[in-house]
Amino acid sequence: MPHKEWIRDAIRKIDADFNRSADTHLIALDLPGFPGIRFYLKDESSHPTGSLKHRLARSLFLYALCNGWLNEKSTVVEASSGSTAISEAYFAQLLGLPFVAVIPASTSRMKIEEIEFYGGHCHLVANPAEIYAESHRIAQESGGHFMDQFTYAERATDWRANNNIAESIFKQMADEAYPVPTWLVSSGGTGGTIATLGRYVAYRRHKTRVMCADPEHSVFFDYFKSVLAGHPDSGLTLDVGSRIEGIGRPRVERSFIPTCIDAMVKVPDPLSFAAMRYLAARLGKRVGGSTGTNFVGVLFLAGRMKAQGESGAIVSLLCDSGERYRTTYYHEAWYEAQGIRIAEADALIARAVRGEPIFAGPEAGVLAAQR
Repeated sequence: MPHKEWIRDAIRKIDADFNRSADTHLIALDLPGFPGIRFYLKDESSHPTGSLKHRLARSLFLYALCNGWLNEKSTVVEASSGSTAISEAYFAQLLGLPFVAVIPASTSRMKIEEIEFYGGHCHLVANPAEIYAESHRIAQESGGHFMDQFTYAERATDWRANNNIAESIFKQMADEAYPVPTWLVSSGGTGGTIATLGRYVAYRRHKTRVMCADPEHSVFFDYFKSVLAGHPDSGLTLDVGSRIEGIGRPRVERSFIPTCIDAMVKVPDPLSFAAMRYLAARLGKRVGGSTGTNFVGVLFLAGRMKAQGESGAIVSLLCDSGERYRTTYYHEAWYEAQGIRIAEADALIARAVRGEPIFAGPEAGVLAAQR
């Protein structure tokens, strides 16, 4: 099959797969502690591969195909903490291409099994910072293509429309009490989702503001503060990876665009897990740690709005299913091994959903920054 014909057929297969899929639900969540504020979660766990990264993987494959970077003999390689690799393995299998996921050795066993379920091969690295170099090496040696989500996430998605996540949110909010949300909240992994939200809001001239919730072990928050101070430090690094799989980075990624963001909050890991546990109990379904991180950002903003007498809507993301973490985040022995005092964090979240400030005093200035 000639190369161009193969590309056209590959794009047709991806479009056909998209046409077979329905949009994800927008879940309304009532918090009595905030009577003037409406809360919503966009449930991205209902995608075929179970996470927000399904949208990204589809966009990355279409971007690579339209750029002529993939052919019928390509080995697809990706650096990932798990969810993107699962989704890319799905699309690689759809196109009949081999797939290699370069992932940290700490990645949950459930995610590894899902990658393998879609025919992918997992290449584990002990140091999360090495996934980039290993991905480049494997792609070069195999004659394949490194998808490089951390570079291309913000440009592969059509942020103006084409059923991106922002357009979907605003369509689903059309008949709500506050159809234009006051805030959109998302954590940052590649930075692609935050960029899409921020760009779409600006393009459609909405007054909505965008907050990024960053986990404990990540440089994005400090980078955002350096940008606000007028001295951007894109060389920030950490020597540890995030405990919240899928979000937070040990270096500033090229897809993280701070100028698309209005505010950031730094979320301690125990609070992310406690918020995750609270939502799982409220929704009757397990959610992942990144959803907990998002929800802490939601509670922070709700407390600010309540204190200022504001009403409106806050929309955030349910990023993936917690079933992938049942032997870690939903296992008490895991918290003991990590030295996380989850009971104190659970109590703080319980107070916060009743309307008390989640961060108070000097700590609030350390953990939050906004334009």
